[in-house]
Amino acid sequence: MLPERLKTLRLEAKITQKEIAEKQGISQQAYAQFEQGKSIPNTKRLQSFSDFFNVSTDYLLGNTDIKSKNLETDLNKTLNTVKSFDGKPITDSDRETIREILKRRQREREQKENK
Repeated sequence: MLPERLKTLRLEAKITQKEIAEKQGISQQAYAQFEQGKSIPNTKRLQSFSDFFNVSTDYLLGNTDIKSKNLETDLNKTLNTVKSFDGKPITDSDRETIREILKRRQREREQKENK
């Protein structure tokens, strides 16, 4: 998943492998190996790619389809502050269900925008 995400993000940003490699302080060949799945970036490099493309590391790794770091952070903050609904306490299971519903809705929105 990582190789595909790196390539897609780079193409969306309209930059070459050489340009991103220069900005990352690595060779074009090293970056190409990440996109081809021949090499796996270490944690520091993964975070650097995440920061560069303004996406979460979870997105790069394929753990979520939500690109925005802020959306994931905002969602977690919001759900962690909600203590009850309709006078009844919200359980961790309820929070996870709400999180999944909101993530699915965001994916649907993004798909409509990309059409």
